Amino acid sequence: MNALSMPFTPPIVKRLLGWKKDNSEDKWSEKAVKSLVKKLKKSGCLEELERAVTTQNSQTKCITIPRSSFVTSGAQFIPHPHPKAASLDGRLQVSHRKGLPHVIYCRLWRWPDLQSHHELKAVERCEYAFHLKKDEVCVNPYHYARVETPVLPPVLVPRQTDLSLDVSRKLPHLDELSNNTVPDNATFLVGMDTQSSSHTHSLPSETPPPGYMSDDGETSEQNMDTSSTNSNNTAPQSTESLDLQPVSYCEPPFWCSIAYYEMHQRVGEAFHASQPSLTIDGFTDPSSSERFCLGLLSNVNRDPQVEQTRRHVGKGVRLYYIGGEVFAECLSDSSIFVQSPNCNQRYGWHPATVCKIPPGCNLKIFNNQEFAAQLSQNVNRGFEAVYELTRMCTIRMSFVKGWGAEYRRQTVTSTPCWIELHLNGPLQWLDRVLTQMVPPDKVCSSMS
Repeated sequence: MNALSMPFTPPIVKRLLGWKKDNSEDKWSEKAVKSLVKKLKKSGCLEELERAVTTQNSQTKCITIPRSSFVTSGAQFIPHPHPKAASLDGRLQVSHRKGLPHVIYCRLWRWPDLQSHHELKAVERCEYAFHLKKDEVCVNPYHYARVETPVLPPVLVPRQTDLSLDVSRKLPHLDELSNNTVPDNATFLVGMDTQSSSHTHSLPSETPPPGYMSDDGETSEQNMDTSSTNSNNTAPQSTESLDLQPVSYCEPPFWCSIAYYEMHQRVGEAFHASQPSLTIDGFTDPSSSERFCLGLLSNVNRDPQVEQTRRHVGKGVRLYYIGGEVFAECLSDSSIFVQSPNCNQRYGWHPATVCKIPPGCNLKIFNNQEFAAQLSQNVNRGFEAVYELTRMCTIRMSFVKGWGAEYRRQTVTSTPCWIELHLNGPLQWLDRVLTQMVPPDKVCSSMS
């Protein structure tokens, strides 16, 4: 290619690229900047963008682009697959890569390791912040800050002074969580927004996607109740004249462990998540720290229905652990179904409620601060009330097929493909609290 045929790069683009935080000189970054420059020339915000990038000043003005329905050179708006949530998810496509606009440019000029919009929080003075859902969205990288993980206050536990205690109990088995009550299911259509609880819509239940195995001929089982309600027989502990021991939360090296099941059968080894962003999909690549591939797991006793369902897992689900919160985003073309006692408590639902998350939507499924508040309350109600919170630290999620009140399958163990998440940080915190507490007086024997 001679000099006359080489693509021209405007000086403003070269100057803006000079402030990149990512040292790589990739063509994608240049295309992303060119696309933004072209758009901002029409709105008159180009000078403000250069001022913001060069001064690194959050006091600069909002730099906005239309949230919806635009096509520019090298960039394309990707509408949300569900019309009701279209205003919540305006992803930008630049040279076959997709991402939310403010995330793309914050990654370009500030944080190369940025993975998700969940990691960003707009500054108060930003009038067109992404979460406000206005017609224009601000892409000023200095109008956003990284979300910091809040420090959880220690739990004050009465110190045990004269008893030897061994509380090395295992997590209750699935069959131990049975209950005759089947709660109503909930369908969540949640857009790409960090404020999930304030922008959710409870929708009528949808039938499972067409083209999958029929539910006919299945045996209905009792529903698994993951209730964390307190026992009425547990008397509150008086904290007067007690030596209170502070027990702090510690972040473990692996924030969760994931087990994969087919019906009642556990398949493969547990996956231990160390990265804040994790994808669980149905493909066959060897698993890595950021990806758990279910398609690679073999099972000689695999049911034909399981085999058929596994083909539709596809891109699966992406989990984010950011700022002490866990989010689940459905990447599959089929819905995912989630049972999270922590999430259900937040919305005042029955603890065993199953939430349906349609493709392209996401839901906050655990919050460390909410759990910390519940733990502090339950400490005053005694050992058994604290131990019951182990159920809140377990989240179950099925692919393609749902379970619960509105489905023939009443338990998760009746679904073809499902996973169970154990949140290691909260579980280890519970263990340290329980080791400080006085166990119940009632002796458990083989006759009880």
